[in-house]
Amino acid sequence: MVLTRSKTRIKKQLSQQLLIWALATVLFFCTQNVFAEKVYTLKFATLLPTGTSWTKTLDNWVKDIEQKSGGRLKFKVYPGGVMGDEPDVLRKIRKGQLHGGLFSGYGIGRIYSPARILELPFLFKNTDESDYVRNQLMPEIEAGFREKGFELLGWPEVGAIHFFSKHKITSIDDMKKSRIWLWQGDPLGEALFEAADIKPVPLSIIDVYPQLSAKHGSIDTVYMSTFGAIALQWYAKVKYASHISVTNAIGAIIVSNKFYNKLPKDLQQLLRQSGIAASDKIRLQTRNENIRSKQLLIDNGIEFYWDWDTVNMDEFITIRDKAAAHLIKTNYIPQAFFDKTRFYLDEHRKQHKSTNMD
Repeated sequence: MVLTRSKTRIKKQLSQQLLIWALATVLFFCTQNVFAEKVYTLKFATLLPTGTSWTKTLDNWVKDIEQKSGGRLKFKVYPGGVMGDEPDVLRKIRKGQLHGGLFSGYGIGRIYSPARILELPFLFKNTDESDYVRNQLMPEIEAGFREKGFELLGWPEVGAIHFFSKHKITSIDDMKKSRIWLWQGDPLGEALFEAADIKPVPLSIIDVYPQLSAKHGSIDTVYMSTFGAIALQWYAKVKYASHISVTNAIGAIIVSNKFYNKLPKDLQQLLRQSGIAASDKIRLQTRNENIRSKQLLIDNGIEFYWDWDTVNMDEFITIRDKAAAHLIKTNYIPQAFFDKTRFYLDEHRKQHKSTNMD
């Protein structure tokens, strides 16, 4: 009888130990799964130097994503062109060395060139027009990026583009006498300068500041937004600028589909939603910063000339149309996409009597 009771106690104790061991094992593997949850690191490059309002917004975007993802999505940001010019960054993304970046229209054109219709000079009279047309075209632009292997996360912008020079520029003839920079390998810039019979100096954007600084540099004239001229320090090497802005330059935040498609659905959604919000903020910041920057440049001795009341618009429109014809012929901007853009632009102008240039 005693032996039987003893055996019963032993069995009971063994059962309890087995239960404890089983629970501990389950808890251990659950804990391991939590700690082993995959962390994704997005390597992201931009030409923007650190310390600007743009990069501060990007930094806040990165922090927001890392926090909301619970640390599952992290960023490694390479600012200030340390990864090279935009073509260099795109090559590295395609090789998997980088995963995404912030690009200007120049880089956008190397992914989905039809989108550059949005920065064709003298096509839009103001940002209300370009905003409306962009919103109508955006589904097609997003699909175009996706087909080329990229996910479009947002659409910030560089803003209104002015000429900056070491000498006064008040006409196309003055530009013909200048040693004006061309972003090397830019089909849109090439078409416009060719249409205007201007012989530019092709350079990587990385080489602009050194050449402006050199005593016998190869360029004396550049084009950039007022805020960009300050951020890149170009303003310190010029004396004059144009009041007129030739276009409202576009921008894009992108990530490769190879990286994006590896993310869980919730992280994809977080990346897209936050990217749109950050881009919208940058776009509004850019427009305000460009206005403030123009006054700051004036306060620092930059003289602005060549205002809208002295512009021969017929000459500019002729140059634009000649350049557009070339871009359509080469299919850089297909005819159908150009026609669609004009349709939406005309639609907006019928609804809003727009007459003034920004």
